[in-house]
Amino acid sequence: VQSNYTVRDTGLEPSKSGVIGLLCAALGRPREAPLDDLTTLRMGVRVDREGTLRSDYHIAQNVLDSDGKRIRPSIVTNRYYLADAAFLVGLEGDHALLEKLQSALKKPVWAIYLGRKAFTPSAPIWLRDGLYEGHSLELALEKYGWIVNRHENDAAMTIRAILENSEGKHVRVDVPTSFATRRFSSRRVDIVLIPAPLNVSKEAL
Repeated sequence: VQSNYTVRDTGLEPSKSGVIGLLCAALGRPREAPLDDLTTLRMGVRVDREGTLRSDYHIAQNVLDSDGKRIRPSIVTNRYYLADAAFLVGLEGDHALLEKLQSALKKPVWAIYLGRKAFTPSAPIWLRDGLYEGHSLELALEKYGWIVNRHENDAAMTIRAILENSEGKHVRVDVPTSFATRRFSSRRVDIVLIPAPLNVSKEAL
């Protein structure tokens, strides 16, 4: 579902801008702050539970036009979101920075929410055993146990993943260059199937 003025979309998995937004909230970074250290991190997403597409709507009434004189008709906006989805997000980069981000997620400066302030996480979004040294992003996503109960995926042999790759086949325009001006650049990703985990993580939902 793609956004326009009266439609607020959602992707099938977390965007890089969404993940960086969460990290900025945890770090207490204002919208005007530079993002270079975060945007250079390589990102991957493993889809442990696809979730269900849902929608709701909001009505704005007595909205003034741009010159502040005339009241416009009521505006209805449709907003889409994923319910009951579960994603394992991996970031690859400088280990000291990753440690800093892990600490910030444990004790965020600002409140963490998933797209909307009404959508607070139902569980911590950091993993106690989530820092790895000497592992590639791909290997870390393959080896980490299910973050949902295994019985949901008993028959699964493979699992969908989205891996950032400078030569990837798919383009995502979700790399924030400025949250203050809402400007974004593109990155390339591959959408692949990786072996399903053999065990369940202690962090499973």
